[in-house]
Amino acid sequence: MTVILRAVNVSKTFETKNGERIRAVDSVNLSVGKNDFICIVGPSGCGKSTILRIISGLEPAGTGSVLFREREVKRPGPEIGMVFQDYSLFPWLQVIDNVAVGLEFSGMKKRERWKIARHYLDVVAMSEFAHAFPHELSGGMRQRVAIARAFAKDPEILLMDEPFGSLDAHTRILLQKELLRIWESHRKTVLFVTHSVDEAVYLADRVVIMSARPGRIREVLPIDMERPRSRANPLFGRLTDHILQRLEEEVTGRSI
Repeated sequence: MTVILRAVNVSKTFETKNGERIRAVDSVNLSVGKNDFICIVGPSGCGKSTILRIISGLEPAGTGSVLFREREVKRPGPEIGMVFQDYSLFPWLQVIDNVAVGLEFSGMKKRERWKIARHYLDVVAMSEFAHAFPHELSGGMRQRVAIARAFAKDPEILLMDEPFGSLDAHTRILLQKELLRIWESHRKTVLFVTHSVDEAVYLADRVVIMSARPGRIREVLPIDMERPRSRANPLFGRLTDHILQRLEEEVTGRSI
């Protein structure tokens, strides 16, 4: 495995308005290989999203460091893209301009950035909505646009924070398949935070299981199943059950 990203002893403490200090993440060490698809699961409030924000450079680590190709990540950069749960689309821009907005910020001319944007709208099957506005789209369609925008910037690593969490079950399954199709054809490295154990087992090469707060990595579980994966496969059920047991142990404080 060619390691391209490392979190080294990363910890983070927040201070509330009343002065209380809360340890969100504690001593997280994680190595991420090129083209890995890693899902992160854990109890609510265990710091999953905080870890992604630190990796992206949006949030500084309290202690420890994040290294991308052995260079410390201190601020957001083009090598690492992020997709949020709330889509974060600009409501006043058409779909094609939302996809191209990062390229515009980098100074690329309109013809070239539209060419790239159209390509990725093709990839996510949204070409016919290129000149629609976000309010004219369903939640699933808006998330497709957000994914296209992230890929258009051509990051080496894509961070995804509960991107399908607000979608209905059917749309969620469709976008899981769509994301895997895009990942397999473009071979990005993906770190994907989810509350859904089923989703993690369906998508990931490895599942990172977090402890309750302060968030520590309890286990890194390889998912040794060929794709496409069937939820009817008994191994799928055993892996799902294993992760659920670990999470329940964290919530209840006892082994099962």
